[in-house]
Amino acid sequence: MDLLKSVDIVSNHLTWTPEGMDHPILKDITLNLEPGHIYGIIGPNGAGKSSFLRHVLAFLKTESKESMKIGDVPADDYPRKKLARLLSFVPQKTDIETDFTAEEIVMTGRTPYQGRFEGISIGDKEAVYRAFSLTKADKLKDKKFAILSGGEKQKIVIARAVAQTTPWMLLDEPIASLDIKNQIEIMQTLSELNRQEGVSVLMVLHDINLSARYADYIFAMYQGQLEAQGAPLKIITPGLIKKIYGLDCQIIPDPVSRTPLVIP
Repeated sequence: MDLLKSVDIVSNHLTWTPEGMDHPILKDITLNLEPGHIYGIIGPNGAGKSSFLRHVLAFLKTESKESMKIGDVPADDYPRKKLARLLSFVPQKTDIETDFTAEEIVMTGRTPYQGRFEGISIGDKEAVYRAFSLTKADKLKDKKFAILSGGEKQKIVIARAVAQTTPWMLLDEPIASLDIKNQIEIMQTLSELNRQEGVSVLMVLHDINLSARYADYIFAMYQGQLEAQGAPLKIITPGLIKKIYGLDCQIIPDPVSRTPLVIP
């Protein structure tokens, strides 16, 4: 992935109140995401993490176009196909009701590059082959997606995002319902995509310790606001965890990564 072709994601005083509500879900969020890094967003339920992610993806419309930009262009102004060539998305739930094989699911990641009446190109096939290789999911290629385990499904959805060949990959709780082995495998895959392929990653995670281990930079959200931001060693403190989660804890160095490890 050529980082020169990537873009910044810039949130400028983003505030958002859903229709029918009398108070904002997001309040004055200002941050700048530069290419080449892994960013983590942490915070309790209802903090606004997923709502922020959906504004980046233009799934939700901003109250002011200047409040969310991809490069120099407001996210809302991008044609959907063009935005899908910059941002891929991995949702939390992967229970897609389909008879498709894993390979057919991954091939749908090539849709942004295909015309209405165009078939599958050699370039599409190469991108899908590469995605299976990078995610180490080759053995799943011919299996029906519906019969895969939760961890296998998540690998395939990540492979679909890889096949989309975007400079940015956004993920909303990609490991929430997985066992520890699959959690680590998926986090390792994201790390390798970033370090070896130059894919920039923005992920929402509930697991503070995995966020601290794998993210270069963390945004901590609380009640719709950006409470803290910075490198894990800088911001993961007992005071922050107490404030946003209401939890007393100790912070010790992770014996493997030396990143902060939260002990309730």
